[in-house]
Amino acid sequence: MQRSRSSKWRNRRFPIPIKYFSLVCLVVQNSALVLLMKLSRTNVTIPYLATSAVVMGEILKLLCCVVLTLIGGDGVSGLLQKTFGQPVELLKMGFISLLYVIQNNLLFVAVSNLDAATFQVSYQLKILTTAVMSVLLLSKSLSKTQWVSLVILMLGVAFVQISPDAPDKAVDGNKLLGLFVVVLSCLSSAFAGVYFEKLLKNSTSTIWIRNIQLGLWGAGFGIATAYVNDGLAIREGGFFQGYNNLVALVIAVQAAGGLLVAVVVKYADNILKGFATSISIISSSVLSMFLFSFRPGVLWLVGASLVMSSTYLYSKPTPGGPVLPTAASNNVRMSSGVVSEARERPD
Repeated sequence: MQRSRSSKWRNRRFPIPIKYFSLVCLVVQNSALVLLMKLSRTNVTIPYLATSAVVMGEILKLLCCVVLTLIGGDGVSGLLQKTFGQPVELLKMGFISLLYVIQNNLLFVAVSNLDAATFQVSYQLKILTTAVMSVLLLSKSLSKTQWVSLVILMLGVAFVQISPDAPDKAVDGNKLLGLFVVVLSCLSSAFAGVYFEKLLKNSTSTIWIRNIQLGLWGAGFGIATAYVNDGLAIREGGFFQGYNNLVALVIAVQAAGGLLVAVVVKYADNILKGFATSISIISSSVLSMFLFSFRPGVLWLVGASLVMSSTYLYSKPTPGGPVLPTAASNNVRMSSGVVSEARERPD
C-alpha cells in the first residue's frame, strides 16, 4: 500500500516521463553552458584555466553525489563500502575515465594535423560510431530510417559547426594521420560511453555511487592533466587564477551537466543524448544572435534544418527502436521512462 501511494506521488510530481524531462534539461544545460563559457572568456583581465575549471567541476559533481547518497539513507560506512567494496567495478570506471583522457589527447593531435573545417566534419563521425557501439555492445535494434536519420544528423551538426568567418588555414601536418586519429577518438568516445551504459544497466549500484567512482578517477586524471598542460601557469598565477562569480557559475552548470548526463544515460541512451546535444548546439546559436550579434549563414541554416529533420525521422515509432518524445508520449507514466537505460547509470 505504501509503495502504491509513493508511486502515485511520483506520477503527480513528474507529469512527463523522467526520460524525456532529463533530455529537455540536458538541452537547456548544454545551451546555457556554451553561452556562459563564452561570457566568462569575454573582456577578462586574467583568463581562468580550462583545466582548473574541469577539475573543480568534477570535484563539485563528486560532492553532490556524496550528499545525495547520504540523503538516500546510506551512512558514511555504507557509502565507502559501496564505492570501494567492489574493486573490479571501481577499476572498470577507471578504465572508462582513462578512455576519455585518451580521447581528449587524440583530439589535440587531430587539431594539430587538420584544418578546422575538416576536423569539424570528420569528428561528427562519433554520432555513427556511438550507434554502431550501441548495436554491438547493447544489441540495440535500429531501423533503416533511424540509420538514415543519424547520417543526416551527422551532416547537419557538421554544417552548423563550420564557421564561414574562420579562415580555412592550411595546417602543417599529416592530414592522413589527423583523420586516422579522429576515427580513433570517435571510437574511443563511443566505446567509453556505451560501455558505461552497459555497466549501468547491469549494475545494482545507484547512479550516484557510479558517479562517485567515475568522479574519483576523473578528478585524479584531471589534476594530472592540469599540471602537465598548465603547470607553469599554475605555479605563477595559482590554480584558481581568473576565478570570479561567473566562472563559479560555469563550474556549477558544468557539474550539473555531468549529473544530468548520468540521468539521461540511465533513463534514455547515448543515441538520444547525441540528439539532445545536437539540438542544444542549435539553441545556443539562436540565443547567440541576441547576446553576441551572431548572424547565421547558409551552411548554418541548412545544418539546423537537417538536425531538426533527423530528429523527426528518428522519433517516428519503429518496432524495437527507441523513440524521441512526442506530444502523445507525454501521457506515458513515469515508469515507462525506465524502458531503455543507457550511457551513464551511476546507479
